[in-house]
Formats: sequence, structure tokens, C-alpha cells
Amino acid sequence: MNDFPITGDLQWTPSALAMLKKIPFFVRPQATVRIQNLARAAGVEVVTVELVEQARLEFGQ
Repeated sequence: MNDFPITGDLQWTPSALAMLKKIPFFVRPQATVRIQNLARAAGVEVVTVELVEQARLEFGQ
């Protein structure tokens, strides 16, 4: 069971998931949604480390 809401329409690389797990648990669900929305807006189907890092920079984490 995941502790964050990863949806089925996007795939995550193992490295991106590892980065996601480093985000504090209490903001991880919100961060996951924001990262997935960023991926959809960019038109990508796979969440990569680069996308997680881009989200971190954009959202000031």
C-alpha cells in the first residue's frame, strides 16, 4: 500500500519514487498531486527525477 496518491495514468521511475519518499510524510500527498499535475501539463507520461526536481524548485521546497 502506498502512502501517497499515485494515479494510474502516470508511471514513475524508481529514482523519482525514491525522491518522493524523501519528502516529509505530512506533505507527500499534496506534493504527489502537484508533481503529477506538472507532468500532465508538460504532456509527459513518466515522472522522472528531473520532473520531481523541477517541481521542487517551482514550489519552493
